[in-house]
Amino acid sequence: MNDKTPARSRADIQFASQSRDDQVKGDIAKERARIDAQTAKLRALRLARDEELRAEKARQDAISPPKPAKTRAPRRKPVSG
Repeated sequence: MNDKTPARSRADIQFASQSRDDQVKGDIAKERARIDAQTAKLRALRLARDEELRAEKARQDAISPPKPAKTRAPRRKPVSG
């Protein structure tokens, strides 16, 4: 039998193309999962750091409360005369 028929060649090309597409999609999915895991890890670290900073600030405020903010007097319109 002749395996080099045009239909067979087109089918082989199509199959190889689909196979490469599936492989690339799989690689992209793995990369996305890796990046998502890294993002989740960094987010958790950032939230833990922010919580520590908040607790430290609360402790410092309990020791010595912050000074009240100064308020500004409202501006007066100049009197035209």
